[in-house]
Amino acid sequence: MLPVVARRRALHQIPELDDRLPKTRAYVRSVLEPLGCEITAPIPGGLCAFFDAGRPETAAFRADMDALPVTEATGLPYASRHPGRMHACGHDGHTALALALAEYAAAHLRDLPRNVLFLFQPAEETTGGARRLCETGVLEQRHVTRVFGLHLWPGLPAGRVFTRPGPLMARSSEVTVTITGKSVHLSRAAEGRDALAAGTEYLRRAYAMLEALPPDPPRVLRFGKMVSGTVRNAVSGETVLEGSLRTYREETHALCRENLEALGREIEAETGCGVAVHLSQGYPAVWNHQGLYETVRAQLGTEAPGLLEAPVLAAEDFSFYQRRAPGVFFFLGTGDTPELHAPDFAFDDEAVLPMGLEFLKKLAMME
Repeated sequence: MLPVVARRRALHQIPELDDRLPKTRAYVRSVLEPLGCEITAPIPGGLCAFFDAGRPETAAFRADMDALPVTEATGLPYASRHPGRMHACGHDGHTALALALAEYAAAHLRDLPRNVLFLFQPAEETTGGARRLCETGVLEQRHVTRVFGLHLWPGLPAGRVFTRPGPLMARSSEVTVTITGKSVHLSRAAEGRDALAAGTEYLRRAYAMLEALPPDPPRVLRFGKMVSGTVRNAVSGETVLEGSLRTYREETHALCRENLEALGREIEAETGCGVAVHLSQGYPAVWNHQGLYETVRAQLGTEAPGLLEAPVLAAEDFSFYQRRAPGVFFFLGTGDTPELHAPDFAFDDEAVLPMGLEFLKKLAMME
């Protein structure tokens, strides 16, 4: 079994959440320590490994290490040993690839055109470990002039790499709308303020608002959860709507935010209910640097990544690195597999990971 596959399977068995990654970090450190790199821990749950080739510039590679609160249902012999936790988003594969590339960098240090910095980050799935890592200034301290990352991606040909210039993944925000009314018995309904009716009206108008915006660029607003009331024979005193907004451009996101807040004021005035609209900070859009993208295509030639025709509405905190240095993010296909975050997500790591590693080696050796 190839080392990159063995490492992925070892990591798959010890999934951990958020920035509480003691076993994962210990495993990563155990692989890095013999390689002669400088290992630091700039943030809780994170590790950085710097390979000094004596060059003025540095190329950075990101690997996210956290897992998901999912109960695994793959039946694999190397399935999760941590109940209720699973590497259902492929971060075990990302980390294994970075470790294998680190071994390659150590063995070819004199030939590297740039120093190499590995960013092993926590909390991609939750609070955005990339943002906290960037705030330490590590990219500037190491003179990073280009940053790369990839994500395993179902539905694309197994082992093949794809990307596109410009927008690749969406700007995200979680949307919470809390509507406070007045609960009374149905026999005195006229004396109450119906938070359920106000909530359904807010939902209807919010969707209509989004449909009224120009169709380009794409965006989506959907509420997946609505909780209201206590019993069937009383007017609801509170409704909470929970959803997500995804766009690509900051100006589109700002316009949607303004419209959602204005809609809250309208519903408040019309119904007498209190309406509080909150949008989380979320992640910026993953926006691939045009110049670096063209460099990759030109230098890799026939081995350059395939062109992804359209961006996707999923979100990724790799975008924070792209705000500090030119960056390109890639999708590594897993073929016809279950979706990411599914309890049965699995892929042919022996076919996919070695091809992904060869691609990363080419990126590390680019002029």
